[in-house]
Amino acid sequence: MTEPAEHPLLAAVRPLVDALGAEFIAPARAGVDDVRLAWEGEDVIAVRLPGLSESLDRILAGLERHHGRPLSELDRKAKQDVVRTLEMRGAFSVRHGVETVASALGVSRFTIYNYVNHANEQRAKARVVEETPPQGD
Repeated sequence: MTEPAEHPLLAAVRPLVDALGAEFIAPARAGVDDVRLAWEGEDVIAVRLPGLSESLDRILAGLERHHGRPLSELDRKAKQDVVRTLEMRGAFSVRHGVETVASALGVSRFTIYNYVNHANEQRAKARVVEETPPQGD
């Protein structure tokens, strides 16, 4: 016997749900914090989002897979890039986010703050360059 076909909405959002570390749940089980997904006016599925700390762990694991080795083994430049990515994704707004990232990178909290400041300085310099009109003859 074959399994029933997956609803097109589930097929469309599954990669996003997996990337977020979320889970599908039946609409009848959905709580107030879950996201209900409807198709043509009918609830098809609900999505339970992970807690922020779980999301940070998932993001760190994804970055480790991307780099092909533990984040603590990366060179300084790569660690700075990781911190820049994490900052853009809001990792440091999570309670104990700085400590969690510092531990994963094998550096101190102070180093994380230095990397964040460095990234902010680089962005500020890039904005100045973008906003400076070219000098004409």
